[in-house]
Amino acid sequence: MTTSVKVKLYDVIVVGGGAAGVGVAIALMHAGIENFVVLERHRVGASFASWPDETRFITPSFPSNSIGMLDLNSIAIGVSPAFSMEVEHPTGREYASHLRGVAKFFEVPIQEKTEVKRISKPGEDFHIETADETLRAKHVIWAAGEYQYPRLNGFVGSEFCQHTATIASYEDLEGDDFIIIGGYESGVDAAYHLAFYDKRVRLFDKDCPWKDERSDPSVALSTYSRERMREEWFEDYVELFPETPIKSVTRVGNQYKVTAQDGRRFQTSVPPLLAGGFAGSHKLVADLFEQRDDGYPLLSEQDESTVVPGMFLCGPAVRHDNHVFCFIYKYRQRFAVVAKAIASSLGLPAEELEKYRQWGMYLDDLSCCGEECEVC
Repeated sequence: MTTSVKVKLYDVIVVGGGAAGVGVAIALMHAGIENFVVLERHRVGASFASWPDETRFITPSFPSNSIGMLDLNSIAIGVSPAFSMEVEHPTGREYASHLRGVAKFFEVPIQEKTEVKRISKPGEDFHIETADETLRAKHVIWAAGEYQYPRLNGFVGSEFCQHTATIASYEDLEGDDFIIIGGYESGVDAAYHLAFYDKRVRLFDKDCPWKDERSDPSVALSTYSRERMREEWFEDYVELFPETPIKSVTRVGNQYKVTAQDGRRFQTSVPPLLAGGFAGSHKLVADLFEQRDDGYPLLSEQDESTVVPGMFLCGPAVRHDNHVFCFIYKYRQRFAVVAKAIASSLGLPAEELEKYRQWGMYLDDLSCCGEECEVC
């Protein structure tokens, strides 16, 4: 005689224990949802903890809650990284520690060291397959982020490069003549720290982000990066090559040759650093979403899949028209939208989520996004 084991059915399973996963989990709790779990592959905040030692947040933290303005790097109402850490631009490790503290304070149900292998919806419920078991849920929120998935194949020979996401510390890198391919935030960050350590740097970008006049840091360099580029050692040690897309990288003996698309060639004795961004974890669940023309998931107004009901996206991959929710202070505005949609499907009023509006964390009117600064 066989005995069947009844598998628990969760109302929600959140995949990812980073800023998006912990933040939306707290919103679920405020919506009155109790039967849920957060699955984290490693440890809460793991992707932040893997940043190079020197890398810091480009968005500043400030304990402004007392005047009704939420700290830019906060993921929940009532908490402030600046207040708890006493740091304006936290390192990745500091922020990972902050996330763990927030998760503990709110008693978020998190199951660490649980890698999700596959998500499917064969019937009414989702099946979430992990290395050890298969869980079931009525709704799934994909909040796995993107910083653990560096983009590595942008040109021929990119395998000879070292992605900046794999660097433990810029101080420990050997050599004194570096080539960096990619001039957005991570490229400028790498150049800044290498120059600080008296290393010569040549920084290449296919565009010219340091001259972009748009005010949205999703498409132009942040104020923090622009300010650091004006440091004396940056100007002394870093040579900029704008509008210079790279065609290939080859290795001959102990030398690396970098060829630009215009035919110019550059040489260095250390592996070029690749700062070409990240592929994003949403690629792992591409079969559960329609795709936009730019490759990002197509979402409903509630950040739900348009082809698989009950599947939601949360985090830096969220896109709506031309609006990019890539930073914490942007994608946190959608936590309450997702929580409200799920609560409504469960028959819960979720009235407590209304307080998210006064704190700038409930953006359900996308027509008010995208305003550029027009004056000096």
